[in-house]
Amino acid sequence: MDLVLSYTPPLNKKCSPLVLKDDEDVAALLASQSDSTCKIPLGVTVEPTEVCAYEKSGQESSDDTDGSHDGFRDNYFDIDYCDSEPTDVGSSRQTLPVFRNAERTSNDNGVSATQPVEGNPPVDPLLRVTGAGSDEPVNVSTIEASDSTFSDGSDLHEGKYFNTKKDLKRKLSDIAMKGNFEFRTRKSNRSLWVIQCIDPNCSWRLRASKIVPESTKFVIRKYVGVHSCSLLNRNANHRQATYVMIGEQIAPQYVGVEKGPGPKGVQTFARTELGAQISYYKAWRGRKHAHTLIRGSPEQSFHLNPGTVTRIEVDGESRFKYLFLAFGVAIRGFRYMRKVVGIDGMFLKGQYRGVLLVATAQDGNGQCYPLAWGIVDSENEDAWSWFLTQLKEIIGDTDELALISDRAPSIKKAISTVFEKAHHGACAWHIAQNIKNKFKCADIMGSYWSVVNAYRCEDFTGYMIEILNRYPRVAEYLENEVGFEKWSRCHYPGLRYNITTMNMVESLNSMLVNARDFPYVALLDVIQEKMSKWWNDRRIVATAITTPLTPSRESELRPRFAQSNGRHTSQLNPITYHIKGGELEGVVDIFNKTCTCKEFDIDKLPCVHAVAAAHHAQVSVYSLVSPYYTKEYYLLAYGETIYPVGSQSQWDVPNEVVTRIVLPREVKEKKRGRLKTSRFPSVGEFRKRKNRCGKCGAYGHYKKKCNSQTGSTEGNPPTNVPI
Repeated sequence: MDLVLSYTPPLNKKCSPLVLKDDEDVAALLASQSDSTCKIPLGVTVEPTEVCAYEKSGQESSDDTDGSHDGFRDNYFDIDYCDSEPTDVGSSRQTLPVFRNAERTSNDNGVSATQPVEGNPPVDPLLRVTGAGSDEPVNVSTIEASDSTFSDGSDLHEGKYFNTKKDLKRKLSDIAMKGNFEFRTRKSNRSLWVIQCIDPNCSWRLRASKIVPESTKFVIRKYVGVHSCSLLNRNANHRQATYVMIGEQIAPQYVGVEKGPGPKGVQTFARTELGAQISYYKAWRGRKHAHTLIRGSPEQSFHLNPGTVTRIEVDGESRFKYLFLAFGVAIRGFRYMRKVVGIDGMFLKGQYRGVLLVATAQDGNGQCYPLAWGIVDSENEDAWSWFLTQLKEIIGDTDELALISDRAPSIKKAISTVFEKAHHGACAWHIAQNIKNKFKCADIMGSYWSVVNAYRCEDFTGYMIEILNRYPRVAEYLENEVGFEKWSRCHYPGLRYNITTMNMVESLNSMLVNARDFPYVALLDVIQEKMSKWWNDRRIVATAITTPLTPSRESELRPRFAQSNGRHTSQLNPITYHIKGGELEGVVDIFNKTCTCKEFDIDKLPCVHAVAAAHHAQVSVYSLVSPYYTKEYYLLAYGETIYPVGSQSQWDVPNEVVTRIVLPREVKEKKRGRLKTSRFPSVGEFRKRKNRCGKCGAYGHYKKKCNSQTGSTEGNPPTNVPI
């Protein structure tokens, strides 16, 4: 039989019992007491030796195993204490009396034990995680650092995200090294990681798991960052000092140098900077890992961006014809995007000319999300058919998919040929420019955009009648030549949400304005750099979001709360509500997420009526929002990293690629004079003002070629000519 003593300090904080194993622990406890005359209350527990908690933990548990040992308070992370109120032990400890007169009693085994006098709260047993004077468990997440405990000094907290489990383990290893403590793994698999301090009686521990099963991103679920272990558990041969961790720490010393530190230098670095004693072999492996991080490995040429799709098409003479590129990160992230894809082309200015084709989606925050890129000879039906065929392989062909483009005949024919189920829509902005150019009626644009954005067919009909009365030819053009189903929000057969234009594609046009005259490979490098920066910047923004929705959708939804306050809501059945007040009444079905105003149906974001219905039904309005607008989907879309491919000297190219002959495309003989680098503006685009004659003041010719007999003095336009 073993005699185990536990001490409950009379502090105004929630704290776990301390275990006194030997004379050194008793001496340390006495030294921590400022009042030497104060007697210390002790609880006595008699247990069989073979079931002693800390001995059992040390004998049966092993590091990085299934973590099935029953150490001190090991069930904390297996039981969710967060849903219950923690025991308020502060008030009881404030009045905890000093045991100056203790009674001696004997238990059934004849062992004498110290018991508190009648009226004093009993001290809890060792294996009970309780507060003084209470039988309820103490929430150990509320433990704070005191004289007998210390913090790990990290910035970790519950709810913090990490891109991968590897990043989380790297962070914890770094914290353990700098904090001079070790931890062991209690449970670990692909979706869960539970660790605790190497001392089973210590309160420090952490539990992390995946956000969703199909994701690689981990989040800290529970975390106690305060240690209550002894300094005797410190070990110079640190178990977290692995060769991978050491290689990552010393890798900067190999940047820009030819050789860098040798194995003995790595040993010195680990001893002086990390406080760990490592073997020569571990130092050698750490040095090798650092070389791999800086210079890459032959295998990384194919695994830096896994899942990336590339295609090159040549003609019968082995000359370059088409190219297709889609990063694997973007392909996987498309699962968290609305299935609306805009496609367009932009001409290139380099020696071999060509056209850069692009397909992009829009994320939940309203930003463009490039999916695929292509380089072709020109925008013709064959080129578009080839590009869309490659695109179909990575995004599929479903009724949910919507393809938005301008009304170019080549795109229209290619989409109808390649995609059988997807719906094709026209860009409303391009149609507006065609109307202004063809019918010279810019003053009708207000009515036109009202027709485009109408959610209900009744509103659409009213605006169309207005256009029909003023400009019958425009109404006929929109109905017969273009078709209502191509541009009208309420008549579109598929689901295009609130996306009516191709702004998401046009933004990429301006992004590459300076890179269009680059060679093809350099152009693709610029695209990779831009996308890498976007993914990193947006991942940082997504991590910092504190609301359930993305910033743009949150700002769009918040005003609707204020607008819904004055609405009168009546319940029709358990899922249907009638909302009165405002300009338009609405009937909301909170189960099927529909409203008679159709705004909720199309945008998949609660309208004012849906917000009022959710408030009346005591349902969270966020539960009615499409998951594409949530923070989780936004974070998952940018959770991975797009890596550079490195310098060409480090590439490991397969033999079938090396032996393949790809000759440059044939181009027409260059005309005399400077090569044209500006494109022909699209219909309705802003055109640069023509040259103005300095003699007559008219536009379109110079002064030297002016045929006017009358003119003004040189440098000043005539007064009778309007400017």
